Amino acid sequence: MTASTEITSVTGHRRWDSRARPTVEVVVRTPAGTGRALAPAGASTGSGEAVDLRDGGEAFGGKDVTRAVAGVNGDIAAALTGMDVADQAAVDARLEEVDGEAGFARLGGNAAVAASMAVAQAAAVAHGVPLWRHLDPAAARLPLPEIQIFGGGAHAHGRLDIQDLLVVPLAAGSFREAFDWTVEIHRAAGRWLDERGRLAGVAEEGGWWPAFESNAEALEALVAAIEGAGLVPGEQVGISLDIAATQLVGSDGSYRLTREDRTYDRDGWGEVLLGWLDRFPIVSIEDPFAEDDPAGMALLTAAVGDRVQVVGDDFLVTDAERVRAAASDRTANTVLVKPNQAGTLTRAKAALDAAAEAGFGAIVSARSGETEDVTISHLAVGWGSGGFKVGSATRGERTAKWNELLRIEENLGPSARYAGRAGLGPWQSR
Repeated sequence: MTASTEITSVTGHRRWDSRARPTVEVVVRTPAGTGRALAPAGASTGSGEAVDLRDGGEAFGGKDVTRAVAGVNGDIAAALTGMDVADQAAVDARLEEVDGEAGFARLGGNAAVAASMAVAQAAAVAHGVPLWRHLDPAAARLPLPEIQIFGGGAHAHGRLDIQDLLVVPLAAGSFREAFDWTVEIHRAAGRWLDERGRLAGVAEEGGWWPAFESNAEALEALVAAIEGAGLVPGEQVGISLDIAATQLVGSDGSYRLTREDRTYDRDGWGEVLLGWLDRFPIVSIEDPFAEDDPAGMALLTAAVGDRVQVVGDDFLVTDAERVRAAASDRTANTVLVKPNQAGTLTRAKAALDAAAEAGFGAIVSARSGETEDVTISHLAVGWGSGGFKVGSATRGERTAKWNELLRIEENLGPSARYAGRAGLGPWQSR
């Protein structure tokens, strides 16, 4: 440790996220400068996630974070002061030690992840480089983005059963072109909805909040929007679905589509999903079965092979051991990496590394409750993630992250490489 990388102070602050809910900001200071980060929060969450510590009570619907902030200013500050920001693993291990409970149940995963990210930012500042370059000086690949066009499920009060319908710009020549294509698709989707009287507003992550009669109609509309933007579905642009299927499960274990008033057992639900995969240019499907239904996940993974990403979000909760188990049991082929699910960057990176070892794909992802913090954009590049998912092409907390990737691409100049279709997983190069 040098004098410039020693932590001199850690402070916690109460800030606000994109859903007008309090969140935790952590500021880490060294003689060489300051790092800061804000914790995100999810709407649909897996039961194995790090604890999002909230105050309870009446204020802000029980969502205040004064306890988590106090933990930063007390135990976390005392534990981290004097440590080296350049030793991320040691800092993150200390965070786990000082909490002392599984899933950061005492101090909160929101406090822990904000502290972990702030330490990484402070280390980059101390070394005089952006965070992505601090993580990997040789990094040059921009991830394949998955960008929401229609929001449903918990992101749009259940107006559509599928939680997210996203586009994946497979054949773009650069990240800039990929985002340009997506904006045109978003515009075309808005026109399609408006012309048919189907536009109900904007979902939590910035996509259109549509009034569809069925989930298949939403998929048809998305294909029409891709074509309306002058692009070829399946060839230039694919579709990604976040089913968030745990939210569809009834007390008897069946899967229910409320919009269509239909209920399915595991096999029947699998047939619905396979029907969508055959009918539409879907290249990725996230949490297609409930988090406690590994048999369903295995059913779909076996059926699609490497033709489609089968992504574990609630199912894997950014946990390296769960990724290894999924590789052994063949219950997924891609992991969604959300740092706040893990609680620290070290734990999140371990899940991504486990995916690489297993031949899985990996998608670094934000949450529905977000802020202007752009740490995650740097993680996607510095960690070499194939994919990146932060919501739609609108709303400042989303565009902040897309714009940061555009800046990174410009900074890289001629050495920048866009992942494109290869970002779906290592099997694309087989």
